[in-house]
Amino acid sequence: MGFDCDVVIIGGGIVGLSAAYALGLARPGIDVVVLEKEPQLGLHQTGHNSGVIHSGLYYKPGSLKARFAREGAAEMVEFCKTQELPYEVTGKLVVAVDETELPRLAALAERGREHGLPVRELAAGEIAGFEPHVRGVAALHVGTTGLADFPAVARRYAELSGARIRTGNAVTAIDRRADGVTVTTTLGEVRARVMVNCAGLYSDRIARLAGDEPGLRIVPFRGEYYELSPAAAALVRGLVYPVPDPAFPFLGVHLTRDLTGGVHVGPNAVPALAREGYGWGRISLRDLVETASWPGTWSLASRHWRAETVELRRSVSRRAFTRALRRLLPDITEHDLHPAPAGVRAQAVDRDGALVDDFAFTTGDRTVHVLNAPSPAATASLPIGREIAARALGAMR
Repeated sequence: MGFDCDVVIIGGGIVGLSAAYALGLARPGIDVVVLEKEPQLGLHQTGHNSGVIHSGLYYKPGSLKARFAREGAAEMVEFCKTQELPYEVTGKLVVAVDETELPRLAALAERGREHGLPVRELAAGEIAGFEPHVRGVAALHVGTTGLADFPAVARRYAELSGARIRTGNAVTAIDRRADGVTVTTTLGEVRARVMVNCAGLYSDRIARLAGDEPGLRIVPFRGEYYELSPAAAALVRGLVYPVPDPAFPFLGVHLTRDLTGGVHVGPNAVPALAREGYGWGRISLRDLVETASWPGTWSLASRHWRAETVELRRSVSRRAFTRALRRLLPDITEHDLHPAPAGVRAQAVDRDGALVDDFAFTTGDRTVHVLNAPSPAATASLPIGREIAARALGAMR
């Protein structure tokens, strides 16, 4: 068959665009088409995140997340610097609010040292030197954490990639042949030697459309945020996190000063009623049926129902959200919190109900699928892009 391009990438978020950029660097002159169903690039996870450049502190040694986050954080700072994009290396505090959290804090410090991160352990009296209004019994300071404008980064990847960007192209069918792939969209067909699936919230659905059973499903979780009033924002200098629960994949309610001086608080994590369920009023019957019919969903719920009950309570009660926040920042009041836009995390869950913890890629005949790339994917987007490009070029041979 004749080809319209060498590689077609489904998904115009930061991961898909980093893959296009990496392909252009690896093989100058390669013909890449990026398909995005929305009218603009990066409207979902790329455009609905905290903007934090993660250090890699939390991730299991030897995992792709740990390696790519460490590499990606340094590369992201350099990329933003050379491309004159907004960024700031702020460092962050991880704060233990009571004695029961000290063993987990010590374990995080040890992990940070294993990763070679600049981790400094702080006693209670030293916390005020970094955050005068934050209270805790001990803390870690991690110097390599920072902030970036990830939508701007994604747009720059697109500009530098040389790829042809086609927005408003929702994929409706995928036909694989021995020598290539035909992707049918709402605006026509694209024939390519290799297809790359970077569809994020829809990555499992695209994989099945291509005839590749991923063995997992995307279960969407909404992360809900508040923004602090200007007076309350003055209480926070940088980034402040609680000690995470290792059994739960989310980092807990934290404070993030952004590049414009505002401070966001959150997210809590609640099941979304649609893959694009940015509020309780956004409901998709198809998405709900698909989530409910996956055996892993019910195993996941039975395993984490206590933690999720707490998250749901904070979702419906600003008072409960404030109470959780005051463990870190006692001077805050309920009136200091103003609703801010939410995000939806594309969390892969396997058939047994285990949350897929690491980045997940699979390669088939003429196909590459990115099946799990939640946070810190934006931080790690440059090494992730290289991984995808290497797989795509290998599938082209």
